[in-house]
Amino acid sequence: MNTNNSLAQEQSITLASSKNLQLFAAAVLGIVILFGVGFAPMDMAHNAAHDTRHSVAFPCH
Repeated sequence: MNTNNSLAQEQSITLASSKNLQLFAAAVLGIVILFGVGFAPMDMAHNAAHDTRHSVAFPCH
């Protein structure tokens, strides 16, 4: 019975660590995108957003 408790505890620690890693990776990706667009020339950022809208069939004008 002790092994079941330790296995369950190990799995919960692994899940918590995986969740923290995913949150950290998402935050880093968001910051990179934010600064990448923030420091990009305005025409480049507009054209990238414009092309993305068209690629997903979202009307923009």
